[in-house]
Amino acid sequence: MQASVSAGRSKVNQRLMTAIAVLASLGIAISALSLHHHFSRSKTSFCNLSQALNCDLVNRSSYSAFRGIPVALIGLIGYLLILALATFYRQKAETPMMLLIASVGGSAFALYLAYLEAYVIHAWCILCLSSLIVILLLSACSAMVALSAMRRA
Repeated sequence: MQASVSAGRSKVNQRLMTAIAVLASLGIAISALSLHHHFSRSKTSFCNLSQALNCDLVNRSSYSAFRGIPVALIGLIGYLLILALATFYRQKAETPMMLLIASVGGSAFALYLAYLEAYVIHAWCILCLSSLIVILLLSACSAMVALSAMRRA
């Protein structure tokens, strides 16, 4: 019975790691598009739908960079780290906790940025909101993997 439960958890963890890799890849694509938009000086954008839904207002604000580094680049690096952990280091014992720390840290940063969009900038960026959803999903998947790893230990 114990072997059956362990095999079932292992299969679930493999699926969760695959989901984490897919979500991280989606986050990479969103962050890369956002980074391109950050540096682009085009007059039109697919995500400028109104004054309230306007990527330009968000991406051109003083909050779009942290100490001179575009927030989208920080996100891109974070998603690359999560993808590397979920693919190349998935068998290491410390990987579940590292995934959890990275994704929860990313979620905290993304929630702070969402706060800025809502209460300081007064505009929402569709790409930023998409990235927020992805990192929150990554946190949930990472928490499940970490919880499973703690149960095995």
